[in-house]
Amino acid sequence: MAQSASVDAAPLSAPFRKGSGSSGTEPVAHSDGGRPAGALSSTGHPESVPPLSASWRQAPLSQVEKDKVHRILQACRDRDLDELRELGTSDGGLIEDEVRRTACESDDRKDARKHELSDIIVGILRQHPMLHYFQGYHDIVQVLLLVLGANAAAPAVARLSLLRIRDFMLPTMSGTEPHLDLIKAILYTVDPALAKQLSHTAPFFALSATLTLYAHDIETYGDIARLYDFLLASEAAMSLYLFAAIIMSRKDELSEMEADEPEMLLVILSKLPKPLDLESLVRDASEIFARYPPESLSQPPIGSWSLPARAWRRVSANSVLKTTHGDPHKLAKQRLVDGERMFAKHAAEIMRNNVWKRQMLHARKLAKRYRRPVTYTATAVVVAAIALLFRRSSYQPSWTALLQHLLSPSD
Repeated sequence: MAQSASVDAAPLSAPFRKGSGSSGTEPVAHSDGGRPAGALSSTGHPESVPPLSASWRQAPLSQVEKDKVHRILQACRDRDLDELRELGTSDGGLIEDEVRRTACESDDRKDARKHELSDIIVGILRQHPMLHYFQGYHDIVQVLLLVLGANAAAPAVARLSLLRIRDFMLPTMSGTEPHLDLIKAILYTVDPALAKQLSHTAPFFALSATLTLYAHDIETYGDIARLYDFLLASEAAMSLYLFAAIIMSRKDELSEMEADEPEMLLVILSKLPKPLDLESLVRDASEIFARYPPESLSQPPIGSWSLPARAWRRVSANSVLKTTHGDPHKLAKQRLVDGERMFAKHAAEIMRNNVWKRQMLHARKLAKRYRRPVTYTATAVVVAAIALLFRRSSYQPSWTALLQHLLSPSD
């Protein structure tokens, strides 16, 4: 996602001014000794030069100019050289210097940004080897890199990784399940009719947006930077309330779809609406959160989505959903070592839970294979209950062997 200019902001600097040279233009001199703008430093890389205040455009852009800027930036993203040539030769040219810099960004600078992005990601994963890269992580890091710069972005990414998105960096993706379940619970609490319509559609449609804090799905730099203002000032669950608000904003569109067409609903909900009324959605998400905080969410009836009734209670105490919940001062005091400790505990919980799930699946297969009259069925229920008690204790016997023995055919 390339950084683009805000169409409402004044340009940051002007690289050229009219001069008396044969070419009609000459580099603007910098006041620190005459080094021209864009000159190379001793390392051979373009040197950053402060803008000249006289080069700033004071007048706001007209609506026609704003529309043209959007076309220019879109052409830059698409690398549409024909469109850029047409826009550059039309009335007003490329409008302002900030847009010109975006359009004329050199391949060397783009390569440098890619290296900066790679260096930050590799550095974080080496410093904290328990973290696992997930698809879309680079989208999040890129936002921080563009906003903060390489030096400031690295420590910010470390805190974000360990204290805000570590559920997504666990050894498995099981840590994302409570997040998706919470979206289901929010919808059922706020709009049961809409939740019922979507009850046949698994909430994986929210995975891309919530996993990447929307950085993968929102292309406009100004929009994603604004959204990060909101998300990083809120607790981790707020991104889920935001997605629920997005779904509810599309209620009229979704009402035209049949509830028994989950594939079509999945396709529609996987893509964010365009244009995205970001400010309205931020307000809606905040209002829903204030009225229905996570611990107060209702449960759908049996037969709807899978057990969101226990959505908040099922969330691990070591999940970011709970460790960022409540007092923001508590989060501010958390250190990276705290994030590593909670990560290890959460990972161990998930491992134990996955082992238990495999044992239960094996037990069901055995029960189906050795199906017997009611007596044997009752025995299986009793053994399963005992196994559940064992799961809640520190003692973990191999109860599947016991179950197999009890349900095996007698000689």
